[in-house]
Amino acid sequence: MYLTYLDSNSWLIELGGQRILLDPWLVGPLVFGNTPWFFKGDRRKDRSIPENINLILLSQGLEDHAHPQTLKQLDRDIAVVASPNAAKVVQELGYRQITSLAHQESFTLANRVEIKAVPGSPIGPTLIENGYILKELETGNSIYYEPHGYHSASLKDAAPVDVAIAPIVDLSLPLGIPIIKGTETALKAARLLKPQVMLPTAAGGDVTFSGFLVSFLRASGNLEDFRSTLARENLSTQVLEPQPGERFEVSLKKPVS
Repeated sequence: MYLTYLDSNSWLIELGGQRILLDPWLVGPLVFGNTPWFFKGDRRKDRSIPENINLILLSQGLEDHAHPQTLKQLDRDIAVVASPNAAKVVQELGYRQITSLAHQESFTLANRVEIKAVPGSPIGPTLIENGYILKELETGNSIYYEPHGYHSASLKDAAPVDVAIAPIVDLSLPLGIPIIKGTETALKAARLLKPQVMLPTAAGGDVTFSGFLVSFLRASGNLEDFRSTLARENLSTQVLEPQPGERFEVSLKKPVS
């Protein structure tokens, strides 16, 4: 499998001969609810729209996952798999092939990749968005993705996965109100899923942030601390730090027969 980190929560996943664009924010600013004074993300330079996309995969309906300006740049004939909330966004934008997945439902792409929705991040008191497990059907190679650090205990039934993409740092508001949960929940994901490789998401990349909210955000944790925690737990998971925009191959160990 090949992966390209495209900043923030955005990834290009090449698995089973398919090119899957995950939670893309590639062009223009990131603003929630047309309130740039409150929070705004800017790219130093727009990213090129990847070519030959077979599927757009959306975990949430919020702008940092279903980014309207980016989605308007993409071909509306590309198939979309999305959480029910994100499906509403692409439907309003005129996409023509939309599959909405509830938790534990699956979609098969070109008879090569199975995509299963699992419980992800809570948005408000009642809505729980999606995480995903992607599995290449020929080899069994698998990827887990959840962008805010909410890892369901039911994931133990999916273990092991080969690659886990999840936050490794915490981002919170005063009084410990979490925005992104990473340091402890990434360890939980490692224990549950026993991945060969973990990759950080949600923080970093070639972006800058401004607005009223930014001055209140507090970040904690880093990759080296997390690697040390895994070693103390006797977990063999390798933690990689992807370079934004650089395509790389994930080398996996073959299972012992």
